[in-house]
Amino acid sequence: MLDRLEKIFKWSYKLLRKFDINDGIASYVSLLFNCFLLYFLAYAIYIVFRLLLVTLLAVIAKKTKTNFDDLLVSNKTAKYIAHLIPFLFVYKSVPIILKDFVYWESMFGKLVGVYIILLIIWILRSILKAFRDYLKSKTKFKDKPIDSYVQVIMIVMWLFGSIFIISRLFDVKPGTLYGTLGAVSAVIILIFRDTILGFVASVQVSLNDMVRIGDWVTFSKFGADGTIIEINLATVKIRNFDNTTTTIPTYSLISDSFKNWRGMHDENGRRIKRHLLIDPKSIRFLTESDLNSLKRIQLISAYITTIQKDIEVFNTKNNVDKSIAINGRNLTNFGVFRKYITNYLKQHPGINKDMVLLCRQLQPQDNGAVPLEIYVFAKDKRFEEYEYIMADVFDHIFASINYFDLTYFE
Repeated sequence: MLDRLEKIFKWSYKLLRKFDINDGIASYVSLLFNCFLLYFLAYAIYIVFRLLLVTLLAVIAKKTKTNFDDLLVSNKTAKYIAHLIPFLFVYKSVPIILKDFVYWESMFGKLVGVYIILLIIWILRSILKAFRDYLKSKTKFKDKPIDSYVQVIMIVMWLFGSIFIISRLFDVKPGTLYGTLGAVSAVIILIFRDTILGFVASVQVSLNDMVRIGDWVTFSKFGADGTIIEINLATVKIRNFDNTTTTIPTYSLISDSFKNWRGMHDENGRRIKRHLLIDPKSIRFLTESDLNSLKRIQLISAYITTIQKDIEVFNTKNNVDKSIAINGRNLTNFGVFRKYITNYLKQHPGINKDMVLLCRQLQPQDNGAVPLEIYVFAKDKRFEEYEYIMADVFDHIFASINYFDLTYFE
């Protein structure tokens, strides 16, 4: 093939020499003619292979069930390959055309070689992008940091590509450059510190399943509270609930503490944990008249009747002097109120009864207030519905506290 190319490109020179044209002029005119000829041949090769490769890949993509070939089409892999073929032809032709022009042959040969290396990297990059998009379309890999791995491979590719380009331009052996890079590895590590840390973090995050794309996380340090939408080699993007976007370093996932709410989403309820402060001065023993009045409240009517009988039996058995209310066993308005709230939560349609359900008294605060905490799980985990259920529960609590002669702490 090279012999045929040499005959084609020598044809113009031989023709000019037949007409007794000066050797120098014939060489330059032949060079100009051959450059135009090379351009048109390379362009023709590009058009032919572009039509063949793009059409062939499009036909294959339509007939196959997998969408990987469709992604190759969308990432222009065939077009890059179609660019590479004519440049390989040019690379082989330059030494023939510029045989008598050593300086230009060396310069153009190096430039074409560099462009071929860049084209190979672009082809590999387009294939990697297609592979990345293909994995993201799979449920199994949808929440994995695929971008981080692709970026690491791309960095390695560009590193080796740069070495080959430098060795091509300056006629240095790649092995020599590798040795030089080893000597300046400390500088390289310093330059690519964030990239290296990000890669290590991506691997640990993936192996330990710490976070996934779509997880709701809270980073107090960075003021981030929202859903992870992207995990790259250097950064993690979080869309906050106010529709702002927070970008944090990837290595922060392993160097800083954060809260991942995935467990809440995976379970059957979202926790409601809130308290209100009761004035201890309003807590008192209930009289017989108070109990008869509270029996009218349906949710605790049976409870009061049952517990009242148990208390009477205990006090009678132990000869308790009930002329003073503090003696023996007694019911308090606070205790009955807690039982009422517990029964109310058990019948509330928005509360998951199969999970923890508590209405408990906490340690009194320094100011003397007694916290009454509600610890339950809402069935609906969606933000709007969750807030509605929680508000509905506490609306009822705030409205019912007066029926038990209790007051809030002020």
